[in-house]
Amino acid sequence: MTDSTQAPTPDAAAPDSAKSAKAAPPKDRRRLPPSDVAFPKTIKSFVRRAGRTTTGQAKAFEEIGPRVLLPYQPSAIDLVAVFTDAARASGQKDATARPTILEIGFGMGEATAHIAALMPEKNFLCCEVHEPGVGALLKRIGERELHNIRIVAHDAVEVLDHMLPLQSLDGVHVFFPDPWHKTKHNKRRLLQTPLVAKLAARLKPGGYLHCATDWEPYAQQMLEVLSAEQLLKNTAEGYAPKPDYRPLTKFENRGLKLGHGVWDLVFERM
Repeated sequence: MTDSTQAPTPDAAAPDSAKSAKAAPPKDRRRLPPSDVAFPKTIKSFVRRAGRTTTGQAKAFEEIGPRVLLPYQPSAIDLVAVFTDAARASGQKDATARPTILEIGFGMGEATAHIAALMPEKNFLCCEVHEPGVGALLKRIGERELHNIRIVAHDAVEVLDHMLPLQSLDGVHVFFPDPWHKTKHNKRRLLQTPLVAKLAARLKPGGYLHCATDWEPYAQQMLEVLSAEQLLKNTAEGYAPKPDYRPLTKFENRGLKLGHGVWDLVFERM
């Protein structure tokens, strides 16, 4: 144990650079998300991407987060209760009639906010583990005064397993998941047989699963896996035309200008 009476080492004994480093204030004083917003340490269906929450996003966590963020829980949620204020905001008296769409991995939330604004009569439950992406969508929700989005910042597989009952969803959106280009990494792709089975089981009869990718080998795998699921049927002969509700993002527009393709798949629960 250090003797508390020992004289401290004089500052003069330290190099000037060390003293200035100690004295220098932190360069980044950006506000962080509130401490009660929990994010998981272990992610199973996504890899956490690097990024920094901006001041505007952190403010959205504080101001919009308490209304929109749903904590993960290992038990089923009541979707009607979760979206009650969404029904009121859209003038609907019967909240039970509102369809619920699950979105997995919304990135920075550009398409999510667009679709939710286009369809105020529907609920959107969105899973994303990228904190700046969550903050960006919260900011868009505030700017556009959207009431029909809820976010679970947790692994989508666990949300499916524990929070969403069978036949509780009217639709699922999976737009541009990580393609894991290298063959040895293909097994890490999100859309594999086990997950597709979970998604199909949680769709109501007549509900749909809409996937989109800009990586053709992944599109081919998606088509194969979705076609093999007995609860699903393809709504098109192969790939589907882009539904009008899905907007062209800046990233997608840039890819199209470079000659990259985009493939949509829309399957329906039988």
